[in-house]
Amino acid sequence: QVHLVESGGGLVQPGGPLRLSCAVSGSILGFNEMAWYRQAPGKERELVANVRSGSSANYVDSVKGRFTISRDNAKNTVYLQMNSLKPEDTAVYYCYARTVSRVGYWGQGIQVTVSS
Repeated sequence: QVHLVESGGGLVQPGGPLRLSCAVSGSILGFNEMAWYRQAPGKERELVANVRSGSSANYVDSVKGRFTISRDNAKNTVYLQMNSLKPEDTAVYYCYARTVSRVGYWGQGIQVTVSS
């Protein structure tokens, strides 16, 4: 059974940074895609950033230049570094992993609130 556990969320002031972590049970080398999604109240879940094996990362336009996705294969962990946070970044953030056979796994989600 695969488990993805997010951490690092919380309350941050506008303009501040926050780093989310997603710890994956087992090796993340078995996943060819790692991603972060988010869902704000009343809105659909959206892809924030993803990275596929052998490819560069992709970002939704609203976070380009502010967010960075990275993966540490040795620690089986994926990160989302978020800088210059805005109130509109407030959402529940979800970690997602997909295998080569296209089986997807979700974390339980973690709240990020950007407010003064």
